[in-house]
Amino acid sequence: MPVDFTAIDFETANSHPSSACSVGLVRVRAGQVVDRAEWLIRPPAGHAQFLPFNIKIHGITPDMVVAAREWAEQLTELREFIGDDIAVAHNASFDMGVIRAACAESITPTPKFRYLCSVQVSRKTYEIPSHRLPLSAAAAGFVDFAHHNALADAEACAAIVIDAARRHEATDLPALAKATGLRIQQLKAIPLKL
Repeated sequence: MPVDFTAIDFETANSHPSSACSVGLVRVRAGQVVDRAEWLIRPPAGHAQFLPFNIKIHGITPDMVVAAREWAEQLTELREFIGDDIAVAHNASFDMGVIRAACAESITPTPKFRYLCSVQVSRKTYEIPSHRLPLSAAAAGFVDFAHHNALADAEACAAIVIDAARRHEATDLPALAKATGLRIQQLKAIPLKL
């Protein structure tokens, strides 16, 4: 189906949402992946500790992000890649929470991205026992990817939404949201405490 959107995935250094240490982005045009990007991010000083649990999941270590840009330094590139697209993420509340928290932590304006959650799309599309990314991606025909690599996870997320749009005969993401009874959400900044 001729859907356009950008899939996004973050990995974090620890349990704090502002501790983004990598991002993967996949641009989709007319239901086809046309561009990909990924880079490392140096977490903010107050939340820079890499927990062994997180390292075990994604394999990113503190040494790997020493020369990486901090959140504010890479935000323009992130915004430009997504542009006016609707952003899609698997468990979007996590990934949008990373953006909100990292912007709050770095005192940078929060982008007003529109977004859709592919977990919710999966629940409305596939009869599977769990809607974790590997199972949802497999239902969409996307298998054997490096789970917890931000770019690979963004590609898996994109595959789910492309397949779901085809199954629901949706020509764009608003039509897919309508067909599945979902809403396109709007990212909002964390209110400042005065």
